[in-house]
Amino acid sequence: MSALLQLHGRTLAELEGLMGEWGHPSFRAKQLFAWLHRGVTFEGMHTLPAGLRERLRVEAADRPVEVLEILRSALDGTVKLLYCLGDGHVIEGVLMRYHHGVTLCLSTQVGCAMNCAFCASTLEGKARDLTAAEMIGQVLCANTLEPVHNVVLMGSGEPLDNYDHTLRFLRLLREPDGLNIGLRHVSLSTCGLVPQMLRLADEGLPVTLSVSLHAPNDAIRRTMMPVARAYPMEELLDACRAYVGKTGRRVVFEYALMRGVNDAPEHAHELAGRLRGLQCHVNLIPLNTVAERGLRAAGAREVRAFQTHLEQLHISVSLRREMGSDIQGACGQLRRAFLSEKTREV
Repeated sequence: MSALLQLHGRTLAELEGLMGEWGHPSFRAKQLFAWLHRGVTFEGMHTLPAGLRERLRVEAADRPVEVLEILRSALDGTVKLLYCLGDGHVIEGVLMRYHHGVTLCLSTQVGCAMNCAFCASTLEGKARDLTAAEMIGQVLCANTLEPVHNVVLMGSGEPLDNYDHTLRFLRLLREPDGLNIGLRHVSLSTCGLVPQMLRLADEGLPVTLSVSLHAPNDAIRRTMMPVARAYPMEELLDACRAYVGKTGRRVVFEYALMRGVNDAPEHAHELAGRLRGLQCHVNLIPLNTVAERGLRAAGAREVRAFQTHLEQLHISVSLRREMGSDIQGACGQLRRAFLSEKTREV
């Protein structure tokens, strides 16, 4: 049997083409598009003819993803979602409450191939890319719990390693008849795939680019991030300058503080020297412990000192609030725990 159609990832024009092939007028496509992005099942699409609803039920996927497990933090209300895909793979996402609204952190791949030393998402490697429909599906599932106002592509996977599906998702996300989330409310995190960053800068999408930097120089960065061997820091920063120049959007640098690795005052001074003159913000991150990795989080005193040094050197900086620490809030941890449990059952 052929795979079910993933209609949640199709544009309105593509749905119009499908409706034409099936012998239905084009206005049915607009109805279908709106129903799909409200998360309604085919059976509930009451404005569509019964015959069309039946064909959809037989030939298309009713839901791109299903919620497998929900964990709620007793500390801050953060919600961790474990999703099941149509082929049995599992991915995860996080719903976080901020003063500016509810933010969903979603995944773009099953696992990750980037092999960063501090991340749990990459421990099993990458199984496959997610489709735009599966990314939309994560938002739809989250919306059943709380309306999503902001989206960050910072879950499992490297969004720019899944470029075409990610761009399709972004364009669908902002559709007025769909989820209608403006792209100024979207952040995309990359480990630093320079060619794709330059390509993204030309797309005309006002997305905030977040770059996983985590080091003030190539020597340290290469010990943690294999991508740094392909794209040296100056090449990466040049791509960031190009992104700022073409989009007018400042770049956010993610910097996870690791004890004895990148948390010393001299590291802060070197980082400030590299970033000076670039329209950017540094987001300091308390490292989440990953049992399989040997890295440890910097102490509270070192974190405060690092932040103070950057502030004194006139670098825009903030410390990310830890959220969901009691529910395996870090990327990849819940999925890994689930896979380990399934392995034990076998």
